[in-house]
Amino acid sequence: MRILVVSGIWPPDVGGPASHAPDVAAFLRSDGHRVEVVITADEAPAPQEYRIRYTSRRLPVGIRHAHSLLLIARRAHRCDAVYTTGMFGRCGIAALVARRPYVMKLTGDPAFERLQARGIVAGDIDAFQQSRGGSLSTRALRRLRDWVARRAEHVFTPSSYLRDLVVSWGVPGDRVSVMPNPAPAARPSAPRAELRERFGLDGETLAFAGRLTKQKSLEVMLAAVGARPGVTLLVAGDGEERDALVDGIEQRGLGDRVRLLGPVSRDEVLDVFAAADASILSSSWENFPHSVVESLVVGTPVIATSAGGVAEVVEDGVNGLLVPVGDVAALAAAVDRYFDDAALQQRLRANATDSVAAYMPERLLGAIADELAKAVG
Repeated sequence: MRILVVSGIWPPDVGGPASHAPDVAAFLRSDGHRVEVVITADEAPAPQEYRIRYTSRRLPVGIRHAHSLLLIARRAHRCDAVYTTGMFGRCGIAALVARRPYVMKLTGDPAFERLQARGIVAGDIDAFQQSRGGSLSTRALRRLRDWVARRAEHVFTPSSYLRDLVVSWGVPGDRVSVMPNPAPAARPSAPRAELRERFGLDGETLAFAGRLTKQKSLEVMLAAVGARPGVTLLVAGDGEERDALVDGIEQRGLGDRVRLLGPVSRDEVLDVFAAADASILSSSWENFPHSVVESLVVGTPVIATSAGGVAEVVEDGVNGLLVPVGDVAALAAAVDRYFDDAALQQRLRANATDSVAAYMPERLLGAIADELAKAVG
Protein backbone atom coordinates (compact mmCIF):
# COMPACT_ATOMS: atom_id res chain seq x y z
CA MET A 1 0.00 0.00 0.00
CA ARG A 2 0.93 3.63 -0.45
CA ILE A 3 0.15 5.43 2.81
CA LEU A 4 0.12 9.15 3.58
CA VAL A 5 0.79 9.92 7.25
CA VAL A 6 -0.40 13.35 8.41
CA SER A 7 0.54 15.05 11.68
CA GLY A 8 0.35 18.61 12.91
CA ILE A 9 3.56 18.24 14.92
CA TRP A 10 6.79 16.34 14.31
CA PRO A 11 10.20 16.13 16.01
CA PRO A 12 11.72 18.29 17.38
CA ASP A 13 8.20 19.33 18.47
CA VAL A 14 7.07 17.98 21.83
CA GLY A 15 3.85 16.04 22.30
CA GLY A 16 2.16 12.71 21.77
CA PRO A 17 1.55 12.98 18.00
CA ALA A 18 5.19 14.05 17.49
CA SER A 19 6.22 10.73 19.03
CA HIS A 20 3.48 8.60 17.50
CA ALA A 21 3.56 9.73 13.86
CA PRO A 22 7.26 8.89 13.26
CA ASP A 23 6.74 5.51 14.94
CA VAL A 24 3.83 4.75 12.61
CA ALA A 25 5.70 5.88 9.50
CA ALA A 26 8.75 3.79 10.39
CA PHE A 27 6.62 0.74 11.21
CA LEU A 28 4.59 0.92 8.00
CA ARG A 29 7.75 1.27 5.95
CA SER A 30 9.37 -1.70 7.70
CA ASP A 31 6.17 -3.63 7.00
CA GLY A 32 6.73 -3.17 3.28
CA HIS A 33 4.49 -0.19 2.55
CA ARG A 34 5.40 2.98 0.70
CA VAL A 35 5.13 5.91 3.07
CA GLU A 36 5.19 9.66 2.78
CA VAL A 37 4.42 12.28 5.41
CA VAL A 38 2.79 15.72 5.51
CA ILE A 39 3.29 17.94 8.57
CA THR A 40 3.47 21.56 9.69
CA ALA A 41 6.86 22.72 10.93
CA ASP A 42 8.88 25.81 11.75
CA GLU A 43 11.64 24.63 9.41
CA ALA A 44 12.52 21.70 7.18
CA PRO A 45 12.49 18.47 9.24
CA ALA A 46 15.46 16.13 9.46
CA PRO A 47 15.64 13.72 6.47
CA GLN A 48 14.17 10.25 6.88
CA GLU A 49 13.98 7.11 4.77
CA TYR A 50 10.64 8.37 3.47
CA ARG A 51 9.65 11.72 1.98
CA ILE A 52 8.40 14.42 4.36
CA ARG A 53 6.61 17.48 2.99
CA TYR A 54 5.66 20.35 5.22
CA THR A 55 3.72 23.57 5.50
CA SER A 56 5.68 26.34 7.18
CA ARG A 57 4.18 27.68 10.39
CA ARG A 58 5.67 31.02 9.47
CA LEU A 59 2.88 31.52 6.94
CA PRO A 60 -0.14 33.61 8.01
CA VAL A 61 -2.87 31.46 9.56
CA GLY A 62 -5.33 31.44 6.64
CA ILE A 63 -2.63 30.86 4.05
CA ARG A 64 -1.06 28.15 6.21
CA HIS A 65 -4.36 26.26 6.47
CA ALA A 66 -5.02 26.55 2.75
CA HIS A 67 -1.50 25.42 1.86
CA SER A 68 -1.64 22.35 4.13
CA LEU A 69 -5.12 21.40 2.88
CA LEU A 70 -4.00 21.51 -0.75
CA LEU A 71 -0.77 19.68 0.09
CA ILE A 72 -2.65 16.87 1.86
CA ALA A 73 -5.17 16.59 -0.97
CA ARG A 74 -2.46 16.45 -3.63
CA ARG A 75 -0.40 13.82 -1.82
CA ALA A 76 -3.47 11.79 -0.79
CA HIS A 77 -4.49 11.54 -4.43
CA ARG A 78 -1.19 9.72 -5.10
CA CYS A 79 -1.65 7.31 -2.18
CA ASP A 80 -4.08 4.50 -1.37
CA ALA A 81 -5.09 5.71 2.10
CA VAL A 82 -4.38 8.36 4.73
CA TYR A 83 -3.48 7.91 8.39
CA THR A 84 -3.90 11.11 10.37
CA THR A 85 -2.91 12.14 13.88
CA GLY A 86 -3.61 15.85 13.39
CA MET A 87 -5.02 18.58 11.11
CA PHE A 88 -8.23 16.54 11.20
CA GLY A 89 -10.55 19.02 9.52
CA ARG A 90 -8.12 19.59 6.67
CA CYS A 91 -7.52 15.84 6.39
CA GLY A 92 -11.23 15.08 6.18
CA ILE A 93 -11.80 17.67 3.46
CA ALA A 94 -8.65 16.71 1.56
CA ALA A 95 -9.51 12.99 1.64
CA LEU A 96 -12.98 13.79 0.31
CA VAL A 97 -11.49 15.83 -2.54
CA ALA A 98 -8.91 13.10 -3.30
CA ARG A 99 -11.55 10.36 -2.86
CA ARG A 100 -9.32 8.39 -0.53
CA PRO A 101 -10.20 6.59 2.74
CA TYR A 102 -8.61 7.65 6.00
CA VAL A 103 -7.98 6.23 9.45
CA MET A 104 -7.62 8.55 12.45
CA LYS A 105 -5.96 8.50 15.81
CA LEU A 106 -7.52 11.00 18.18
CA THR A 107 -5.77 12.05 21.36
CA GLY A 108 -8.49 14.41 22.53
CA ASP A 109 -11.47 16.46 21.38
CA PRO A 110 -10.08 18.66 18.57
CA ALA A 111 -13.00 21.09 18.81
CA PHE A 112 -12.50 21.61 22.54
CA GLU A 113 -8.73 21.98 22.19
CA ARG A 114 -9.04 24.55 19.42
CA LEU A 115 -11.66 26.59 21.28
CA GLN A 116 -9.77 26.45 24.57
CA ALA A 117 -6.58 27.61 22.87
CA ARG A 118 -8.51 30.60 21.53
CA GLY A 119 -9.91 31.37 24.97
CA ILE A 120 -13.49 30.82 23.78
CA VAL A 121 -14.36 28.01 26.20
CA ALA A 122 -13.26 27.28 29.75
CA GLY A 123 -13.73 24.32 32.04
CA ASP A 124 -12.76 20.75 31.26
CA ILE A 125 -13.42 18.40 28.36
CA ASP A 126 -16.29 16.62 30.13
CA ALA A 127 -18.15 19.88 30.74
CA PHE A 128 -17.68 20.77 27.07
CA GLN A 129 -19.39 17.53 26.00
CA GLN A 130 -22.44 18.39 28.09
CA SER A 131 -22.76 21.97 26.91
CA ARG A 132 -24.99 22.87 23.99
CA GLY A 133 -25.23 25.87 21.72
CA GLY A 134 -22.48 28.43 22.09
CA SER A 135 -20.98 30.79 19.56
CA LEU A 136 -21.04 30.26 15.81
CA SER A 137 -17.42 29.11 15.84
CA THR A 138 -18.16 26.66 18.66
CA ARG A 139 -21.05 25.08 16.77
CA ALA A 140 -19.06 25.00 13.53
CA LEU A 141 -16.07 23.25 15.11
CA ARG A 142 -18.32 20.70 16.80
CA ARG A 143 -19.99 19.87 13.49
CA LEU A 144 -16.68 19.65 11.65
CA ARG A 145 -15.32 17.34 14.37
CA ASP A 146 -18.36 15.07 14.14
CA TRP A 147 -18.33 15.01 10.33
CA VAL A 148 -14.64 14.13 10.12
CA ALA A 149 -14.88 11.40 12.76
CA ARG A 150 -17.99 9.86 11.19
CA ARG A 151 -16.40 9.74 7.74
CA ALA A 152 -13.28 7.93 8.96
CA GLU A 153 -12.98 4.26 8.12
CA HIS A 154 -11.74 3.71 11.65
CA VAL A 155 -10.90 5.82 14.69
CA PHE A 156 -8.26 4.80 17.22
CA THR A 157 -8.22 6.30 20.71
CA PRO A 158 -5.56 5.70 23.37
CA SER A 159 -8.14 5.16 26.14
CA SER A 160 -11.62 3.81 26.79
CA TYR A 161 -12.44 7.22 28.21
CA LEU A 162 -11.89 8.92 24.85
CA ARG A 163 -13.51 6.07 22.93
CA ASP A 164 -16.75 6.74 24.81
CA LEU A 165 -16.54 10.42 23.86
CA VAL A 166 -16.03 9.60 20.17
CA VAL A 167 -19.00 7.23 20.15
CA SER A 168 -21.10 10.02 21.70
CA TRP A 169 -20.31 12.14 18.60
CA GLY A 170 -22.25 9.67 16.46
CA VAL A 171 -19.44 7.36 15.31
CA PRO A 172 -20.55 3.68 15.26
CA GLY A 173 -18.94 1.75 18.07
CA ASP A 174 -17.59 -0.95 15.76
CA ARG A 175 -15.45 1.70 14.04
CA VAL A 176 -13.81 2.98 17.21
CA SER A 177 -11.22 0.97 19.09
CA VAL A 178 -8.76 1.54 21.91
CA MET A 179 -5.08 1.48 21.03
CA PRO A 180 -2.90 2.50 24.01
CA ASN A 181 0.13 4.58 23.23
CA PRO A 182 2.95 2.14 22.43
CA ALA A 183 5.91 1.91 24.76
CA PRO A 184 9.09 3.26 23.14
CA ALA A 185 11.45 0.64 21.80
CA ALA A 186 14.48 2.66 22.94
CA ARG A 187 15.88 2.46 26.45
CA PRO A 188 17.90 4.88 28.61
CA SER A 189 21.38 5.63 27.30
CA ALA A 190 23.16 4.78 30.55
CA PRO A 191 22.60 3.24 34.01
CA ARG A 192 20.52 5.31 36.41
CA ALA A 193 23.45 6.29 38.65
CA GLU A 194 25.35 7.61 35.65
CA LEU A 195 22.31 9.54 34.42
CA ARG A 196 21.82 11.15 37.83
CA GLU A 197 25.43 12.25 37.80
CA ARG A 198 25.01 13.61 34.26
CA PHE A 199 22.01 15.72 35.35
CA GLY A 200 23.73 16.76 38.58
CA LEU A 201 21.16 15.09 40.86
CA ASP A 202 21.98 14.22 44.46
CA GLY A 203 18.60 14.26 46.18
CA GLU A 204 14.88 13.65 45.72
CA THR A 205 13.90 14.31 42.12
CA LEU A 206 10.64 14.46 40.17
CA ALA A 207 10.36 14.77 36.39
CA PHE A 208 7.75 16.10 33.98
CA ALA A 209 7.87 15.78 30.19
CA GLY A 210 5.34 17.06 27.68
CA ARG A 211 3.82 20.10 26.08
CA LEU A 212 3.45 23.04 28.43
CA THR A 213 -0.27 23.67 27.99
CA LYS A 214 -3.20 24.74 30.17
CA GLN A 215 -4.50 21.19 30.43
CA LYS A 216 -1.34 20.18 32.33
CA SER A 217 -2.31 22.51 35.22
CA LEU A 218 1.35 23.30 35.82
CA GLU A 219 0.53 25.57 38.76
CA VAL A 220 -0.77 22.51 40.64
CA MET A 221 2.51 20.71 39.99
CA LEU A 222 4.55 23.69 41.20
CA ALA A 223 2.48 23.96 44.37
CA ALA A 224 3.00 20.29 45.16
CA VAL A 225 6.74 20.53 44.50
CA GLY A 226 6.99 23.69 46.57
CA ALA A 227 5.39 21.90 49.52
CA ARG A 228 8.24 19.36 49.65
CA PRO A 229 11.45 21.11 50.75
CA GLY A 230 14.52 20.01 48.87
CA VAL A 231 12.89 18.11 46.02
CA THR A 232 14.16 18.94 42.52
CA LEU A 233 11.85 19.07 39.49
CA LEU A 234 13.13 18.48 35.95
CA VAL A 235 10.82 19.85 33.23
CA ALA A 236 11.38 18.66 29.66
CA GLY A 237 9.22 20.32 27.03
CA ASP A 238 7.94 23.58 25.65
CA GLY A 239 4.64 25.20 24.82
CA GLU A 240 2.41 28.23 25.14
CA GLU A 241 2.36 28.07 28.96
CA ARG A 242 6.14 28.32 29.34
CA ASP A 243 6.06 31.99 30.34
CA ALA A 244 3.35 31.30 32.91
CA LEU A 245 5.45 28.43 34.25
CA VAL A 246 8.50 30.69 34.59
CA ASP A 247 6.38 33.29 36.41
CA GLY A 248 5.05 30.61 38.77
CA ILE A 249 8.57 29.40 39.54
CA GLU A 250 9.69 32.93 40.39
CA GLN A 251 6.61 33.71 42.49
CA ARG A 252 7.07 30.55 44.56
CA GLY A 253 10.82 31.03 44.93
CA LEU A 254 11.57 27.71 43.23
CA GLY A 255 14.27 28.95 40.88
CA ASP A 256 16.93 26.79 42.49
CA ARG A 257 14.74 23.67 42.50
CA VAL A 258 13.01 23.64 39.10
CA ARG A 259 15.16 23.12 36.02
CA LEU A 260 13.67 23.83 32.61
CA LEU A 261 15.38 21.57 30.07
CA GLY A 262 13.42 22.86 27.05
CA PRO A 263 12.34 20.60 24.19
CA VAL A 264 14.35 17.38 24.12
CA SER A 265 14.29 14.27 21.95
CA ARG A 266 12.27 11.23 22.92
CA ASP A 267 15.45 9.33 23.78
CA GLU A 268 16.50 12.17 26.08
CA VAL A 269 13.07 12.12 27.73
CA LEU A 270 13.69 8.48 28.64
CA ASP A 271 17.00 9.52 30.23
CA VAL A 272 15.25 12.25 32.23
CA PHE A 273 12.63 9.83 33.53
CA ALA A 274 15.21 7.14 34.31
CA ALA A 275 17.27 9.61 36.34
CA ALA A 276 14.29 10.79 38.41
CA ASP A 277 12.79 9.07 41.44
CA ALA A 278 9.28 9.48 40.03
CA SER A 279 7.47 11.37 37.28
CA ILE A 280 4.69 13.81 38.08
CA LEU A 281 1.58 14.78 36.10
CA SER A 282 -0.93 17.34 37.36
CA SER A 283 -3.28 17.52 34.36
CA SER A 284 -6.84 18.79 34.68
CA TRP A 285 -7.84 16.57 31.76
CA GLU A 286 -5.98 13.93 29.83
CA ASN A 287 -6.46 11.15 27.36
CA PHE A 288 -3.57 8.71 27.61
CA PRO A 289 -0.32 10.69 27.81
CA HIS A 290 2.79 9.21 26.20
CA SER A 291 4.82 10.43 29.16
CA VAL A 292 3.09 7.97 31.50
CA VAL A 293 4.16 4.97 29.39
CA GLU A 294 7.63 6.43 28.83
CA SER A 295 8.14 6.84 32.55
CA LEU A 296 6.91 3.36 33.44
CA VAL A 297 8.84 1.58 30.70
CA VAL A 298 12.15 2.79 32.20
CA GLY A 299 11.06 1.68 35.67
CA THR A 300 10.03 5.06 37.09
CA PRO A 301 6.69 5.24 38.96
CA VAL A 302 4.12 7.95 38.18
CA ILE A 303 2.50 10.37 40.65
CA ALA A 304 -0.50 11.83 38.83
CA THR A 305 -4.00 13.19 38.89
CA SER A 306 -6.60 10.64 37.82
CA ALA A 307 -7.56 12.65 34.73
CA GLY A 308 -9.19 10.94 31.75
CA GLY A 309 -7.40 7.76 30.73
CA VAL A 310 -4.45 8.10 33.14
CA ALA A 311 -6.07 5.64 35.54
CA GLU A 312 -6.22 3.05 32.73
CA VAL A 313 -2.45 2.60 32.93
CA VAL A 314 -1.46 3.95 36.35
CA GLU A 315 -2.78 1.76 39.18
CA ASP A 316 -2.72 3.45 42.54
CA GLY A 317 -0.33 1.70 44.89
CA VAL A 318 0.90 -0.67 42.19
CA ASN A 319 2.96 1.32 39.66
CA GLY A 320 2.20 4.82 40.86
CA LEU A 321 0.00 7.04 43.01
CA LEU A 322 -3.22 8.74 41.88
CA VAL A 323 -4.99 11.77 43.34
CA PRO A 324 -8.14 13.73 42.41
CA VAL A 325 -7.88 16.33 39.66
CA GLY A 326 -6.99 19.82 40.86
CA ASP A 327 -6.33 18.75 44.47
CA VAL A 328 -3.02 20.42 45.35
CA ALA A 329 -3.04 19.11 48.91
CA ALA A 330 -3.60 15.53 47.74
CA LEU A 331 -0.83 15.74 45.14
CA ALA A 332 1.58 17.21 47.71
CA ALA A 333 0.60 14.47 50.18
CA ALA A 334 1.24 11.81 47.51
CA VAL A 335 4.72 13.25 46.90
CA ASP A 336 5.41 13.14 50.65
CA ARG A 337 4.03 9.61 50.94
CA TYR A 338 6.26 8.40 48.12
CA PHE A 339 9.51 9.89 49.39
CA ASP A 340 8.84 9.05 53.05
CA ASP A 341 8.19 5.34 52.42
CA ALA A 342 11.22 3.46 51.06
CA ALA A 343 9.27 0.19 50.87
CA LEU A 344 6.58 1.87 48.75
CA GLN A 345 9.19 3.31 46.39
CA GLN A 346 10.79 -0.10 45.98
CA ARG A 347 7.46 -1.82 45.29
CA LEU A 348 6.29 0.72 42.73
CA ARG A 349 9.64 0.66 40.95
CA ALA A 350 9.61 -3.14 40.83
CA ASN A 351 6.18 -3.11 39.15
CA ALA A 352 6.66 -0.19 36.75
CA THR A 353 8.24 -1.77 33.67
CA ASP A 354 6.14 -4.96 33.70
CA SER A 355 2.94 -2.90 33.98
CA VAL A 356 3.37 -1.67 30.39
CA ALA A 357 4.58 -4.95 28.88
CA ALA A 358 1.37 -5.19 26.83
CA TYR A 359 2.14 -1.88 25.11
CA MET A 360 4.91 -3.11 22.86
CA PRO A 361 4.80 -1.31 19.49
CA GLU A 362 4.74 -4.31 17.13
CA ARG A 363 1.33 -5.49 18.30
CA LEU A 364 -0.27 -2.07 18.61
CA LEU A 365 1.05 -0.51 15.39
CA GLY A 366 0.13 -3.67 13.51
CA ALA A 367 -3.52 -2.87 14.23
CA ILE A 368 -3.11 0.39 12.29
CA ALA A 369 -1.78 -1.47 9.24
CA ASP A 370 -4.70 -3.88 9.47
CA GLU A 371 -7.30 -1.09 9.47
CA LEU A 372 -5.58 0.70 6.60
CA ALA A 373 -5.65 -2.52 4.60
CA LYS A 374 -9.38 -2.89 5.30
CA ALA A 375 -9.95 0.71 4.24
CA VAL A 376 -8.12 0.20 0.96
CA GLY A 377 -9.81 -3.13 0.37
